Amino acid sequence: MILATSIVLIITSLLMVVLVLLHKGKGGGLSDMFGGGISSSLGGSSVVERNLDRLTIGTGLIWFAAIVVLGFLFKAKGL
Repeated sequence: MILATSIVLIITSLLMVVLVLLHKGKGGGLSDMFGGGISSSLGGSSVVERNLDRLTIGTGLIWFAAIVVLGFLFKAKGL
């Protein structure tokens, strides 16, 4: 159970990094550095931004739940 939860945590952590970098920047941040011209044409749609926001929030909730579950599992095992 600890191994499966750890794998979920690693996958969601990597996905969170990618999703946060995909968000449209409000200024000269990392999203502008990594293909600002491409993201402005793709991210201009409000539907795309809303779906990206929902996906990021959902991934964040799964990430948080994995951390809580791992904490309980480690405490139960006495590690």
